Amino acid sequence: MTGTHSTVTRLEQHRQQFPGLVNKAYFNFGGQGTMPQPALEAIMRAYEKIQQEGPFSAGVNAWIQQEAVATRQAIAQELGTTADTITLTENVTVGCNIALWGMEWQAGDHILLTDCEHPGIIAQVEEISRRFGVKFSTCPVMETLNQGNPAAVIQQHLQPNTRMVVLSHLLWNTGQVLPLPEIVEVCHRHGVKILVDAAQSAGSLPLNLAELGADFYAFTGHKWFCGPAGVGGLYIHPEAFDSLHPSFIGWRGVNLDSTGKPTGWKPDGRRFEVATSAYPLYVGLRWAIATHQQWGTVEQRYTQICQLSAYLWQRLSQLEGVSCLRTSPPEAGLVSFQLTGNISHKSFVDSLEKQGFLLRTLADPDCIRACVHYFTLPAELDRLVEAIEKQLAEG
Repeated sequence: MTGTHSTVTRLEQHRQQFPGLVNKAYFNFGGQGTMPQPALEAIMRAYEKIQQEGPFSAGVNAWIQQEAVATRQAIAQELGTTADTITLTENVTVGCNIALWGMEWQAGDHILLTDCEHPGIIAQVEEISRRFGVKFSTCPVMETLNQGNPAAVIQQHLQPNTRMVVLSHLLWNTGQVLPLPEIVEVCHRHGVKILVDAAQSAGSLPLNLAELGADFYAFTGHKWFCGPAGVGGLYIHPEAFDSLHPSFIGWRGVNLDSTGKPTGWKPDGRRFEVATSAYPLYVGLRWAIATHQQWGTVEQRYTQICQLSAYLWQRLSQLEGVSCLRTSPPEAGLVSFQLTGNISHKSFVDSLEKQGFLLRTLADPDCIRACVHYFTLPAELDRLVEAIEKQLAEG
């Protein structure tokens, strides 16, 4: 990949803020991002502040409230929404649980999944089905990776009793970006709510949740945002808010009277927050987001991601013994490929990791996934391709 010297130098300077990039070529942002040093330091300062002032002092408790407000605002700004629509959670899975278990399910209701969803989400739907007599089925979105219309597939598989569609915006296995606005339009036209697993899209795709119109959008901070593990969130569309009820309940989600007794729910996304959390992690996520903003806008970062992933896809497509799942350049930072020979993907990836190249394997489809972020260096991509080519040659 060609580029100006100044661009590469700027990337290299920016990367110095990420200690997790030292002595390795990191391609696992879809699993967990590498946290910037300013975020790590901010977390430590926050923990020290809490201890110095007293973990349960009036000052610290007021500070915690301020930090939660600031974190919702930072997330909302990045995702194109307002802070009142954001519930702070620990991760994507918690957000999906809030949305799925918060619905008042009736026996005979139907949930539609795609065939590309994460096992944790599938397990939630299976338990809801068992407990409430809800039916569920899957639709074949994976086959639309290179041709076909995912929105049309979903529409064909809606049933008269379908109440919710659960899908990922950016598919974690194939790297396909689903046409969410079209899918939302299809679902809402049929009176169906839509829950989006945004594990891969938040922090990588430019998002305006207010315009997208999804009812529920569950995301995390520890993947493409490169924040600390343990902080995520759930966006709830204002028009979908009243259809959801808390399942896990604690003091953070309720209003209290002068005697400390609950008098009703919080009027916004705080309603679904429960109790004590690792609050210094909120500070870390905000610093991680701010670090990315130092580089450029969400749109600029996404453009860089696509340029880099297209370059990797092109190089891999030229290798004998490698078959990329996509027949055209990726729409985001996930590049999934298969080895055409009788080679174990797991052993191949394990060998690459020993050489300092961190990728991962996926089971369905059986493939290897490399994740490219905006600060990945073109030289890293070249070294990865060379390492794959050499390892294939050696058998």
